Amino acid sequence: MKIYVLGAGALGCAIGGTLARAGSDVTLIDRFQAHVDAVHRDGLLMRDGDSEIRVRVKAATGCAGLAPADLVIVLVKSFHTAQAIASAMPIVGAQTSVMSLQNGMGHEDILAQAVGRARVLAGKTYVGGVFLGPGRIIAGTRGKLTIIGELDGALSDRVRAIAAEFERAGLRTDVSDNIVGTMWDKLLINVATGALSGITRLPYGGLYAVPEAEACAVAAVAEAMAVARANDVKLSIAQPRDAWVMAADGLPPDFKASMLQSLEKGAATEVDFINGAVVRAGARCGVPTPVNQALVACIKGIEHGLTQQPAAAGSQ
Repeated sequence: MKIYVLGAGALGCAIGGTLARAGSDVTLIDRFQAHVDAVHRDGLLMRDGDSEIRVRVKAATGCAGLAPADLVIVLVKSFHTAQAIASAMPIVGAQTSVMSLQNGMGHEDILAQAVGRARVLAGKTYVGGVFLGPGRIIAGTRGKLTIIGELDGALSDRVRAIAAEFERAGLRTDVSDNIVGTMWDKLLINVATGALSGITRLPYGGLYAVPEAEACAVAAVAEAMAVARANDVKLSIAQPRDAWVMAADGLPPDFKASMLQSLEKGAATEVDFINGAVVRAGARCGVPTPVNQALVACIKGIEHGLTQQPAAAGSQ
């Protein structure tokens, strides 16, 4: 199976590198030239616990001149989805499937507008990753579940084939006939830790040592669950605290949520597609979401502060 990973950050490299190590024909696509160069030169260095392995995998900064894919896995930041899939049209052939494993909600609609709804698969993954530098990541794949499915819930041959490819690489994968519920389940995990990690600047070891952080996380998840139920979404997560526990399961103390990683790089976060998605959905169905609104406000304030720092420094 010819697989392209569109967006080879920490998570894209963790999944793409694991597939490549098992023999899949993988190409990592990322605009970060130094990262692509490092992968070309040294291979992808993946740290798992105390060991680090070197994986030889193809990498490119764009899709021009590449052969059509069997599968395009979309893992760019949510706000780059439309631009990324437009740039990837050279690798979308007659038999290409396009699957989002991104955090948050709404990417499938963006992809469907570009390539047609029949090509699009939905998926969520509990695999984690931390970007250490060009060509180097921490990969949190061990025992972490990925769930994929057709948008209409059909148990198709193509979705089963993709699941088999992932399983062969040691990526635990289930096929779902309730992918909307699956997407909400993963959203609850992101709601639990993403914004709080970004606001406190704490990796999981520190974050999970603060009882007040846990209380805030559980309250945010409870709001999201109320919104989901108001929209007749079937969840598999039973209690709000379950999402908090699941978010850190199997990950090392130095693991950092993607929002914290973004803020540390001075980049925008995906809060609009995570806690913000809960707020918007709650407004549509009349369910109040004050905790998530506060978390969005805090992250937006931090993002604004980051944009002001260069100007402030220049005025001194």
